[in-house]
Amino acid sequence: MNKVLIDELIEFSLSAGISGREEKIRDLVISRLPGVNYKVDNVGNLVVELGEGNKSVAIMAHMDEIGLLITGITPDGCLTFRKVGGFDDRLLLGEHVNVVTDSGVVDGVIGITPPHLGGIQSAENLRIDVGAHNKEEAEEMGIKVFDFAVFKKHVSVLNNRYLSVRSLDDRFGCVALIYVLKNIIKKSLKKKIYFVWTVQEEIGLKGAKAFVSRNRIDMCYAVDSFACCSSLTGPVMCGKGPVLRVADNSAIASYDEVKKILHLANANGVPVQIGVTGGGTDGSAAMEFGSKMVPVTLAVRYLHSQAEYISLEDFENLTKLLSILLEK
Repeated sequence: MNKVLIDELIEFSLSAGISGREEKIRDLVISRLPGVNYKVDNVGNLVVELGEGNKSVAIMAHMDEIGLLITGITPDGCLTFRKVGGFDDRLLLGEHVNVVTDSGVVDGVIGITPPHLGGIQSAENLRIDVGAHNKEEAEEMGIKVFDFAVFKKHVSVLNNRYLSVRSLDDRFGCVALIYVLKNIIKKSLKKKIYFVWTVQEEIGLKGAKAFVSRNRIDMCYAVDSFACCSSLTGPVMCGKGPVLRVADNSAIASYDEVKKILHLANANGVPVQIGVTGGGTDGSAAMEFGSKMVPVTLAVRYLHSQAEYISLEDFENLTKLLSILLEK
């Protein structure tokens, strides 16, 4: 069990940042960069550029997570909100949350009407209760519209092989890019490589679209989650290696590039799975602007829930495979 890796994944996952509010994650990534120049573009993407040549490659991971945007404060001091990103409304019922304000984090709960008093409350009428008696008291706690909330996060290491914590999607990708950058920074690179930590992926790949609209990319590797495990995704599972996400709801990966990746993985002894799932990745945004793309992902069980989990061995094989791809 790699304790250093576990601690890093936990630190990134516990940091809060929904779509449009990725600043804490971006600062954390910057603090871990290995002495390279970086820039933050106009929409908030963090970009590191290495190498030079006629060909260009982008490796992307998104910084944002699903959560709640505070939309108002009721006269009785509760907070109204809207969902940011896609997740099952049932996750909200009876949940503990952290409300992130400019002055700090405020504990809150999303209560439900007990069965003794009339049964199930609809998700549209749910509120965050922070213990305030009225609107003014909530405002005195530093809460305002455009603050945000995330599910309170709990960590479990399962059987010394799997890590479970909310927002592994896509914080493991953010960490993976740092590892890969450190692996290849001193290599002789014959192409231009962009490392891009993107914003607002969960609400429509906004950051990736902004980046590829301004930078010519020949090949894109989206480092993201592969939602498993169901009849749709077949035999793909945690612990069998990284997953080439060859098709989802947004795009189909380059067949030729998938074959090349499989050849390199086999030649270097890296286990790889191939899978089809739902959703989309930043890679599809790159494809819309003329880039080939293959999402190189990890199988994530219970995706977009508080119990997301990945295989630690899969993560190590992911960074190994990505380092080989960028170097070759």
